[in-house]
Formats: sequence, C-alpha cells, structure tokens
Amino acid sequence: MIRIPVYLDYHSTTPVDPRVLEAMLPYFRDRFGNASSRNHEYGWVAEAAVESARTKIAGLIGASAKEIVFTSGATESINLALKGVAENARSRGNHIITVETEHSAVLDTCRHLEKYGYRVTYLPVDATGKIQATQVSDAIAGDTILVSIMAANNEIGTIAPLAEIGRICRSRGVLFHTDATQAVGRIPVEVGLMNIDLMSFSGHKMYGPKGIGALYIRSAHPMIHLSQQMDGGGHERGIRSGTLNVPGAVGMGEAARIARVEMAEETIRIARQRDRLVSGISAQLDDVHVHGHPTDRLPNNANITFAGTTADRLMMDMKDIAVSSGSACSTASPKPSHVLRAIGLHNDEIQASLRFGLGRFTTDEEIEYAIMQVVRTVKAARKRAKGTDRTYVQQVDETRN
Repeated sequence: MIRIPVYLDYHSTTPVDPRVLEAMLPYFRDRFGNASSRNHEYGWVAEAAVESARTKIAGLIGASAKEIVFTSGATESINLALKGVAENARSRGNHIITVETEHSAVLDTCRHLEKYGYRVTYLPVDATGKIQATQVSDAIAGDTILVSIMAANNEIGTIAPLAEIGRICRSRGVLFHTDATQAVGRIPVEVGLMNIDLMSFSGHKMYGPKGIGALYIRSAHPMIHLSQQMDGGGHERGIRSGTLNVPGAVGMGEAARIARVEMAEETIRIARQRDRLVSGISAQLDDVHVHGHPTDRLPNNANITFAGTTADRLMMDMKDIAVSSGSACSTASPKPSHVLRAIGLHNDEIQASLRFGLGRFTTDEEIEYAIMQVVRTVKAARKRAKGTDRTYVQQVDETRN
C-alpha cells in the first residue's frame, strides 16, 4: 500500500503508533488526574500510570525506574544534563568535551556555557562522521567535568563507540552524557554496559507523542548530582519542576515497551528497505554519494548527495516524497549543514544532499515508488540544469560576437 505523500522523514519525527495512542486516550478524559495529587484516587491512578511508564522506559535502556526523569523532550533533557552538571561541578573544573557534529541542542548549550567561563573542546570527526575513543582520551584534562557525545548522528546516521568512550570517562573520573534521541528504540542502548552517566531522548522519535522526553541520571557508582534548571514545585525528585504530562508519559512508556519487544526484527526489515532504496537509486543514477559510516550506522538512515542538483529544488519537484535536507531543528537556519561540512563536503555538495529516514510503517511498495520518483526527479533536474548552462553559454557567445 502506498500513502501519498510517502513519508521518509522518520528522523524528524515519527507517527504515533496506534497502540500508543490507545494507551494514552483514557488519560485525557477518564483518568485525567494530576500525578502530584496524592490525596485522592484521580491522583493515585495518574501517579501509578507515570511510574509504570517510567519502568517501561527504564527497561528499554537497562536502567532502573528511579533513574528516569521526565522532561518536555530531548532538548530540555540536554539542557538539564549539561547545565546541571556544569553548575554542580564548577568547583572541580570547567572543561567540557563534545563533537563538531552534535545536534544544535548540545552545541548551542555548550556555546551558552562558554559565555559563563566554561571551556569547551569540539572534537573533529573523520570523513564517515566517526569519532574515535582515543580522541576523547587525549582531550581529557585535569579540569574536565563532562563529555557529551551523541549516540547516533541525526543527519548521516553514524553510530559512536559509546562503550569505549564510556570506559575511558569512567576510568578518568569524568561524567559521560549522550544524546541518544535518534538511537533509543532503533538500536540497542544499554546504559550500564556503556558506562553512560546521563542520557537524553524523546518520545516522538520512537512512535510516541511529542512534548515528552526523558533524562536518564545514574543513581549509583557514581551517583550523579545536577543543579536543577527549573524552579517551582520540586517535581521529579526536585530535579525538574512542573506538572507531569501524564498522557505523554504513558505514551512514551508504551512506545518503549513496543520497541523493546519489536526492535530486533524491525531493524532488520528497515535496514533491508534502506539498502534497497540506495541500490535502486544508485543503479539508475550516476554521481550519487551516500554519507556516513558504511557499517556503524542507523538502519533507517540514508543521506545522499545528487551531484548537479540542489536539494531545495528536488524537494519542490518531488512533493509526493517527504524527505529533508538536514536536521528538522535547524531548517530555519540558512547555513549549510554543519554535519556535512564537518565530514569534508563542499557547499555545492551540501546543497545537493537529501536525508532519507525510513521507519516502522514504511512499506516495500513505498520504497519502490520513492526510487522511481527520485530517479525521475533527479534526471529532470540535471537535464534542466544542463539546458540552462547551454543557454547561458550561447548568450555569452552571442554577446562576444
């Protein structure tokens, strides 16, 4: 079955799984209580639902329920983690290590901290977008308090060696945070095995609702202390004040439960579809370049440069295929992708790149349709561009004559 437009932008957001929606619905009307209202049944029911969701989310990442703090999304979780650690550990140091290809939520937060005297090291990546654990080890200094490296890149899908980095940070007494927004629910992430101290992620990237996220905070060996960033009420054990989004928490919990059960099988299917998309396009078009690590990559990601075109024009001409030219969180910015620039692409290559993101509800028929439409659109764009070039040359010649 093909639903037009074909949705291939699952990195930006995912549709709510019908099972998630079904789990959420009672908490909008019949079970509408505030989880902090502990004097009556409405509050007790809401609180129980939140704690059940917390347990499900913890189970997906190998944590305990008390280590899950609900937020409004990954951006808030990232801000809480980075600023919370920076303020709490100021007496021990002011050095933070991150990577050039991080999401803007991390990069902008680091730049904010630099204004207050924190020193930030931005590590480079190789041509596949990969960071090496040895780079982190070499960058750690006596005043380093935090390393923040994303689990999987949101534009090119490259997966970081979290376990190696985590071991290094733990051995050096440095806290390790990861933005796992694109990874959780798509690939296995085990906070204990990877020595992760703090981890940020969102519900809407794994078929849950928007407006809900979580921050994992290690509770032992070591126990992590954060300076709260939001005052008023002392919710979430004093770490994050504000009335809990009960339906959102329930939805994220159910999304986590489904991911834990279905992720292994789903990953195989989506990777097969992604490979078919890439091979189908590459077989019919020249000058097509796929970015990211060839093996250490998200199963649903394909970031492709179509030489001789521009991504903006391709997306305009290909209205029945929903794709993007980069991060959904940076589309308001006219600047070229900092991720593609970091892996060595020139502006014309960056401007000719599209990001395809597959997901749970992508069908084989949609992949075949996308291949056909992409090939048709790119060929037409290149033909049009060559025609424009010839017209320009003719005009120049006529002027000279």
